[in-house]
Amino acid sequence: MATSGVSGFHVVTPGKGCTIWRGASVRAPYGLQIIENCIACPHREDRIFCNLQPAAVQRLSTITSPATYPKGATLFVEGQTARGVYIVCDGRLKLSTCSTDGKTLIVRIANPGEVLGIPATVTGKTYELTADVLERTQANFISRADFLAFLRDYPEVALRVSQQLAETYHAAVAELRSIGLSHSADEKLARFLLEWCSSHRNGAEDDRATLTLTHEEIAQIVGSSRETVTRLLSNFKRKKLLQMHGSMLILTDVEALRALAGA
Repeated sequence: MATSGVSGFHVVTPGKGCTIWRGASVRAPYGLQIIENCIACPHREDRIFCNLQPAAVQRLSTITSPATYPKGATLFVEGQTARGVYIVCDGRLKLSTCSTDGKTLIVRIANPGEVLGIPATVTGKTYELTADVLERTQANFISRADFLAFLRDYPEVALRVSQQLAETYHAAVAELRSIGLSHSADEKLARFLLEWCSSHRNGAEDDRATLTLTHEEIAQIVGSSRETVTRLLSNFKRKKLLQMHGSMLILTDVEALRALAGA
């Protein structure tokens, strides 16, 4: 573990790719505006886990360790003994599982406001998924002992955790239904594009969104191959179902995609 002082702030680097900040809110590496204090967080009211009573937020602020991660960093690995949970303050991560022959399936994308690692931390078992950073991210860590004590002392927090687990369960069922009941790769990809734009829309538009996933990552989400995804996206562009401008995805024929997805 290396420590150093930077402009009056105490920086701790416990592992490759991770920087933990102790101090006031500052702009840390990777261009992120670090939210160092839960009490002053501008997003509290919008997030299930963080929208708590003042006493609970005060306690939360004392047990979290703010940390930033670059794209490609890993928070935890499937099968690793659970050390605690991570609150995603900014950025996105992919949660995946891997078979013994190396085939990867992305179970879902984690967004700001989510708490990762809850099931393993509560049960004392291993993490069931691997969490990899898709874009520069702030994810605040809470140790298992502190998190369990937090749940015991604040029933409101336990309720919020239950709410998130329920939402995660419903999302997992929807994902399984999408992969398992779709009849073709075209249908799976069309459904993915529609759902992505719906949940990651850019501003008020529901037909466009920023898509930074690679073709390989999209394939891991829809249960297909990279080559198939690349071919289908080219077909969709040729049929004028969508456009791609850099990382901006624009659905130019939503109704046709809905018909293709069986919606």
